[in-house]
Amino acid sequence: MTQKAAALQTYNNELVKCIDDLSKKREELNRQIKQEEQEKERLQYDIRVLTEKLSRVNESLAQRCVTRSNLDRTIAETEAAYTKILESSQSLLTVLKQEAGNLSKATEPRRKDH
Repeated sequence: MTQKAAALQTYNNELVKCIDDLSKKREELNRQIKQEEQEKERLQYDIRVLTEKLSRVNESLAQRCVTRSNLDRTIAETEAAYTKILESSQSLLTVLKQEAGNLSKATEPRRKDH
């Protein structure tokens, strides 16, 4: 019977040791789970903050693109109008020179060819 009792005691000791080892592994796993849950929460917060920031940047970018498009159109229209002004000025100058030439001829004394 002592031999059976000794064997039972050995099994009992091993069983307690195994349960203790499993409990320690469970505690370590719980620590890792809590750590990862905290990391998950931090990442979700970061994602939310970055998503909001991305939304604001997208809105700002869209507004700036509209403004740039309006500026491009205004510049093109202004350049076209300025080109027309230059062309009109050149035409006016040409006409004015012709008229001045005609007036000069009309006001010159006439020469007598005889």
